[in-house]
Amino acid sequence: MFFRVMDQSRLPDLVRGLAEEFEVVGPVAKDDRYVFGRIEDPADLELHYDTTLLPPKKLFFPPEERMMRFRVADNEVVDDEVYAGPRVLFGVHPCDINGLLLMDNVFMGDFEDPYYKARRENTVIVGVSCTPTDTCFCNAWGTDEVHWGFDIFLTDLGDRYFVSVRSVLGAELLDRHVETREIGDADTEAFQSASRKFKGSFTEELDTSQLPLLLDAKFDSPMWDELGDRCLSCGACSTVCPTCYCFDVVDRLEPDQKTGMRERRWDSCQFVEFAAVAHGENFRVSRASRVKYRYYHKQWGYLSKFERVLCVGCGRCERACLAKISPREVVKALETGGVQ
Repeated sequence: MFFRVMDQSRLPDLVRGLAEEFEVVGPVAKDDRYVFGRIEDPADLELHYDTTLLPPKKLFFPPEERMMRFRVADNEVVDDEVYAGPRVLFGVHPCDINGLLLMDNVFMGDFEDPYYKARRENTVIVGVSCTPTDTCFCNAWGTDEVHWGFDIFLTDLGDRYFVSVRSVLGAELLDRHVETREIGDADTEAFQSASRKFKGSFTEELDTSQLPLLLDAKFDSPMWDELGDRCLSCGACSTVCPTCYCFDVVDRLEPDQKTGMRERRWDSCQFVEFAAVAHGENFRVSRASRVKYRYYHKQWGYLSKFERVLCVGCGRCERACLAKISPREVVKALETGGVQ
């Protein structure tokens, strides 16, 4: 990795240059919130955003996706091509870049998903620094920083960006489309000052060092029943989560009954039918068991395999939850023995 400095006035040049070669997607305003959308004009890019409604995973693992078309009589696949860019994902926060790295373990690990892999390998990632909100707790998981998983990363220094370049492609695109300069001592000091200010801007510190042990000890805690009584099983937490990856697969026939398509759609472990099996059995029929399963999967099960928790502390689930259940609350409840 190497570093450069770019004047903020040059940002439109970079965006326009990238748009000549790629589809550029970045945060844009929608009503009073932000979403990742197509960037046609650099003025539409909103880099000073809090968070987006949906995480960037939607661009690699869409909410609804056609996997193939088939002919019924021949039992033959007639179309399984994947459109995969080329694309630039511009303005991604550190927590969301870390979220994609966690998803990589699932979709590009022991079993490679060709749909996800094709999109991931054909997407350039440009990250950007951020300011924590009152629902952010990425510092609890160490996802407030990112050291790989991007091609270019822009740290806001006011009138300029401290540019971290991680890949050869990132270096080539930067040199091709925008004027930069070498870093000086003043730039390094400003970068360090910005980092300290960022670290000090979190509203609270969560101690997660004993979380796996607490989860082991509190498996039968009544706190799960308390949370289950509040949960509406709406699945909003899974929908907005950057690291939830469960899906359902559906075959749908066309009206002629001769052709059809196979689709996959996001699913949620909070839906009552998620764990339904044959003969009407359901091994997670209670809301409490489903809430508990989600936390044990993210903070214990994934950790045991990949040595990372499956949460990046973005705070989206806390914002989306109608019952106001948040991972911060659950971590505190595990320490104290009850929910607030």
